[in-house]
Amino acid sequence: MAEVVEIAQALIRCRSVTPNEGGAQEYLGGLLSRAGFEVHRQKFSSPNMPEIDNLFAKIGGGKPHLVFAGHTDVVPTGNESSWSHPPFSGAIADGKLYGRGATDMKGAIAAFAAAAFDYIAANGKPKGTISFLITGDEEGPAVNGTVKLLDWAKVRGEKFSHAIVGEPTSVKRVGDIVKIGRRGSLSATLTVFGKQGHVAYPDRAENPMRPLVAMLDALLEKPFDKGSRQFQPSNLEVTSVESGNPAFNVIPAEATARFNIRFNDKHTSASLKKLIANRLKGAARSARYRIDYEPPSESYLTQRGTFVDLVVKAASEATGVKTAISTSGGTSDARFIKNYCPVVDLGLVGSTMHQIDEHAPIEDLQRLTKIYRRILERYFERPPS
Repeated sequence: MAEVVEIAQALIRCRSVTPNEGGAQEYLGGLLSRAGFEVHRQKFSSPNMPEIDNLFAKIGGGKPHLVFAGHTDVVPTGNESSWSHPPFSGAIADGKLYGRGATDMKGAIAAFAAAAFDYIAANGKPKGTISFLITGDEEGPAVNGTVKLLDWAKVRGEKFSHAIVGEPTSVKRVGDIVKIGRRGSLSATLTVFGKQGHVAYPDRAENPMRPLVAMLDALLEKPFDKGSRQFQPSNLEVTSVESGNPAFNVIPAEATARFNIRFNDKHTSASLKKLIANRLKGAARSARYRIDYEPPSESYLTQRGTFVDLVVKAASEATGVKTAISTSGGTSDARFIKNYCPVVDLGLVGSTMHQIDEHAPIEDLQRLTKIYRRILERYFERPPS
């Protein structure tokens, strides 16, 4: 189990802040290659987007095909001097591994690798396929990462049976939560147009803030739903309101608000847009406005069956923790993988992800490795349907 810590340290020491690869995939690819995996490094690009490094590696062949999916990119560190230990040092103190990505999600990738190496050492190549699908664009726009790597793999003829994404899903103890679905996400920018003028002469101007506030109130006043059987209620959060106006005595010419809706399976992004349009129309009255949407992600659910049951049971067996299923929280790259095969998220406790002094207890890294190792054992003993 010491191996998982060494791998996690090596990954953390790579400055792979999105979109930079930082040496993380080079290290992981070398590690997997030495263990007998067939390794492919792929770069994808698109206009006005950074080029992204991605990695696909596999061992064995045919079905069943279990994919370990994740990302080596991390969010920025913030003020590095505020960290107790340098964020890319991989320092160990008081039984904890510190560094950006320790929980989100270099620790899980290390556990993937350590579990796979241990399984192969004990059993040889799997009676099927174990693969790694690793992107460098999960924390970024997610345009040149998992989506394109999945397409590339499909063209190659890769057929995935099931997938596990190593996002930090656990809440109190490693293995207590397996996520089998996620709510959708819809982001928008609402711009209201007015007429600039002096605040002392409002009759000569048209303040866009007044209708904007009324429109936001209309969006927030009534819940979109009360939740569904598998999902919590949809919620809208306003994330910014601004006019770019630094003066107290000037009525701005326009004002904008940005908001995000996390929505359950009672809606699609298309149906939500219609609902939003109706609410805005009623509140806007004669105001001139425009709404611009970001590319949405839809909600998804992996149905409870032999694969989900296998993962839940393996997690509980490996840790002694009661494992529950959930659809709470934010999105992950599972939203793309679900188009190819059933997928779940299972990883470390996420209490420090994206924070100063992000860290993972050594014991948690070892427990997660045991979970993945147990999943591999059960998966290839009796493949789920």
